[in-house]
Amino acid sequence: MSLISIPIFQVDAFTDRVLWGNPAAVCPLEAWLPEPVMQAIALENNLPETAFIVRNGDAYDLRWFTPATEVDLCGHATLGAAYVVLTHLEPGWDEVTFHSASGPLVVARHGDMFGLTFPALEFSPVEPPVDLLRGLGAVAPSAVYRSMDYVAVYDSEAQVRSVVPDLVALAALDLRGVVITAPGAEADFCSRFFGPKLSIPEDPITGSAHCALVPYWAQWLGKSRMRAHQFSPRLGRTLTISLDCGLDGDRVALSGAARPYMTGTIHLSDDDLDQSREG
Repeated sequence: MSLISIPIFQVDAFTDRVLWGNPAAVCPLEAWLPEPVMQAIALENNLPETAFIVRNGDAYDLRWFTPATEVDLCGHATLGAAYVVLTHLEPGWDEVTFHSASGPLVVARHGDMFGLTFPALEFSPVEPPVDLLRGLGAVAPSAVYRSMDYVAVYDSEAQVRSVVPDLVALAALDLRGVVITAPGAEADFCSRFFGPKLSIPEDPITGSAHCALVPYWAQWLGKSRMRAHQFSPRLGRTLTISLDCGLDGDRVALSGAARPYMTGTIHLSDDDLDQSREG
């Protein structure tokens, strides 16, 4: 029986301190593992996202898995992956390009900060599905849009903060998740993200959701550079994460710091791999 050792880094993204931000696991691989194995590792990690990366010439290929499924785009795990590449794997690089299901994603390092460029997502108004209104509770949004996720717009930050989601109802929706948003009290706009279908009840900071939020608020506010706040419960309190963001043509620019929490090694045997494939 042979053993496989996989490095694993856990990084807190979009934060300048540990135990804050959004945690992601990053696993550098020499070649892709079977999808059921990567999904099993993500489930075992039980973090919002696990990123797997494979060197491809002067760039890296990148895939993201939640505990429940593979996804096409993830912001904080891309930042975590960039931290690992530019700090540990390629310390001489100032920038890394990731090839992903959402196309090339470029992350550049500027001191302690990382700048990311993601595709701007389209959004269109829709009649709110019954499960969405049921899932958001007593205060109905003033408008609802369809993008990668449902985007529910409220009139005030207080309304966004007051929503108590019915996660069973939201999990029945056909899209990835639900973003609720409003003008911010101390930022240009604020948001929360619910992803029960992804096994993410509420995400601390969702870079991919801002790929629709930034174009929406840029159009609504008439400005291309903005400050965003995202709220979520973490460590028994309400977490507020600030995010600098902007719209550059058809690209969304995000920036943030990252801090290492833990490094280690995943040990798998041939039997473990076979069982993961079968399970």
